Amino acid sequence: MDDIGDRIRALKQAKNAVILAHNYTSTEVQDLADYVGDSLGLSKTAASTDADIIVFAGVSFMGETAKILSPGKKVLLPEPEAKCAMAAMCSAEQIRQVKEKYPGVPVVGYVNTEAESKTEMDCCCTSSNAVNVVSSIDSDKVIFLPDSNLGRYVARETGKEIVLWSGFCPVHQCVTLRSVNALREKYPEALVVAHPECRLEVLDGADYVGSTEGILQYCKKSPATEFIVLTEMGMGHRLEQACPGKKFYFTSQSLCTTMKMISPESILDCLENETGEITLPADVIERAYKPVKRMTDILG
Repeated sequence: MDDIGDRIRALKQAKNAVILAHNYTSTEVQDLADYVGDSLGLSKTAASTDADIIVFAGVSFMGETAKILSPGKKVLLPEPEAKCAMAAMCSAEQIRQVKEKYPGVPVVGYVNTEAESKTEMDCCCTSSNAVNVVSSIDSDKVIFLPDSNLGRYVARETGKEIVLWSGFCPVHQCVTLRSVNALREKYPEALVVAHPECRLEVLDGADYVGSTEGILQYCKKSPATEFIVLTEMGMGHRLEQACPGKKFYFTSQSLCTTMKMISPESILDCLENETGEITLPADVIERAYKPVKRMTDILG
């Protein structure tokens, strides 16, 4: 690993490259990255970096978003086949069909979607700013896609009528009230912090609901020393680094095997050979840019 890490660092310097990694990647990948964060933080970093090459250690829609924001940069995916299951639940054609059913109703789409799907949206959002994005839309009715769990949470928080999609994140969907209660019994002093991609019944019992970045800040500031964390277990590495002495517990189902496809070896190969380059049609980049840029402009 030391040799791989040294080679990666040398290549980064030689090629003016930056490595961005999502919170759900493995510990080894996070430790190699220049920036680790959630979708909103990664998107903003991708837009502002002066690097010539962006190596995106994440699933494919994340690399596409970076390319939309920085079309002049080379964006590389270490694992091009690491694709988000939720993103596959929402095609551009499906969105067009829903827009025909609800003419004039604005479309807010989760960033966890493919580039072409983003071209059919009025604004993108992340879990960090979904509530603020929907609140900013000048309409009492909003089509929200593709995560139905996040959509229900947004509906409750904004009071707006939300037309829900049937999509979901398999990792968060598998977090059940029964599994959470089992952890509560095992760790009675622990606070429960939950990602809004979880089911509403799970969120109702949480002490805090927020994005991975929100969860991190909450755990840092809280006087509590134990937390049940209802999101993907890769988040545990950042939490342990930021909160020394505190303990974090995850459900056994909280594992995204797609994110774990990315490895130091695949990052090295990607940098050496410049493989996995994201290419998007110019018209897709142009049409998707506006909703993605609006997302980065609205605070979480």
